[in-house]
Amino acid sequence: MSLAGMNMLRGLSFSLFLINLAAILERADESLLPAVYKEVSEAFKASPSELGSLTFIRTIVQAVCSPLAGILAMRYYRPSVIGLGTLFWAVSTAVVALSFTFTQCAFSRALNGIGLAIVVPALQSFIADSHSEAGRGMAFGWLNLVGSVGGIAGSGIATVMAGYGSIWGIAGWRVAFLLVASVSCVIGWVVHIFVLDPRDNAVSGSSSYREFDGFKTDEKVGKSIQSAWLDAWIAIKAVMKVRTFQIIVMQGLVGSLPWTAMVFFTMWLELIGFGHKAAASLMSLFSAGCAIGAVSGGWLGDRAEQKFPGKGRIMCAQFSSFMGIPCSLILLHILPQDPERWAMFASMFIFMGLTISWCQACANNPMFADVVPEEQRTVIYSFDRAFEGGLGALAAPLVGILAERVYGYRAHMVIPENGSPEEALALSRGLFAVMAIPFGLCCLCYTPLYFTYAKDKEEARAHNSKHHAYRPLRDEESSLWKL
Repeated sequence: MSLAGMNMLRGLSFSLFLINLAAILERADESLLPAVYKEVSEAFKASPSELGSLTFIRTIVQAVCSPLAGILAMRYYRPSVIGLGTLFWAVSTAVVALSFTFTQCAFSRALNGIGLAIVVPALQSFIADSHSEAGRGMAFGWLNLVGSVGGIAGSGIATVMAGYGSIWGIAGWRVAFLLVASVSCVIGWVVHIFVLDPRDNAVSGSSSYREFDGFKTDEKVGKSIQSAWLDAWIAIKAVMKVRTFQIIVMQGLVGSLPWTAMVFFTMWLELIGFGHKAAASLMSLFSAGCAIGAVSGGWLGDRAEQKFPGKGRIMCAQFSSFMGIPCSLILLHILPQDPERWAMFASMFIFMGLTISWCQACANNPMFADVVPEEQRTVIYSFDRAFEGGLGALAAPLVGILAERVYGYRAHMVIPENGSPEEALALSRGLFAVMAIPFGLCCLCYTPLYFTYAKDKEEARAHNSKHHAYRPLRDEESSLWKL
């Protein structure tokens, strides 16, 4: 390999490293608020349904604004888009720390949703373009793993800092928000400056990008704003017609509900009687299980697809979503809700994380990359987030409403230091209702893919062969993990 080629690979590998850092901060940011629900509830006198509305506001705004990522990525250089979104969510996270009323906090969470909407689909399409078809499941698994590291760090830091009460005269949970916001600002700037886009033909010697108002924009997309929006509209209509996309979105509408509901896990554990550190350790184990499960699931999806073309990824996703039913039942109903049973909870959280976390890495994300032309990948990821996030946003307030109005949760009965077993039981019943049923429906919704995925994949492959825009790097060229 020539010296120029080796330098190119080093640059792209460093870019993947920075992209994964951005993923770590993204998940850390998402995990902050759920980790300190109890403290936020006390600070703003908020009920579970009001706490759920904070997650709802952020998620619904993220869903509505997600298509913006697809449009921006078609017009502008993706590292610049990711950097901008990272800076946006960092500022909004800092504003949460400075909020003194529930309304201010809610407004800040809405702004946070805009930043996440810009970043997440662009990250996903970046990973899809950086790996070959045979290795995308593993690549998305690694992305999930490093993101889970961020989730563990964010949740753990926030929970432990909240346990200190105050740091330098500032509430510990507010310091955690400010810390993550500061680091996110640095990472956003570094991504914007140093990351190379695998789509950039400049890597192979013929640049098609130019500077435009502080960002890089692809001249092939169009010479004007009007043509950029026209191309985006054409891409959106094409993506909407893909049957595989429609089916995965349909399963995601129900499949995202349990994951959104899980934001109440930390609060539930503390209500049982687990202390801040014990609850943080349990959630860290769950996140670690999900991270390892995503990598394992991605690897199994790649292997299963090679052995059963057009079916392997779907089978893996159905198994993983089905496992959510018995895991939810055991965790929320069968295990005794006793703070002395930490080891039992830890074992169950690890097993649950290992088995229910496959779908995105083994099926959804790799399949999205397979069924649309290469230049439309950010669009399909952004609209998936829009549709799934829209309904998934309902889960958090729904858990709170069920706990309060159906199962008898009483916020005034919660003792800050000791929790409340009765309220923990009510919350666990609300969680189970919003987790077990959607997991089962999600499993069933994957079935039609057996009849659409292979056909859509062949059509996209034919389009790419006829209208070749850029070549995704081979795994041996782009994988950071092999250096």
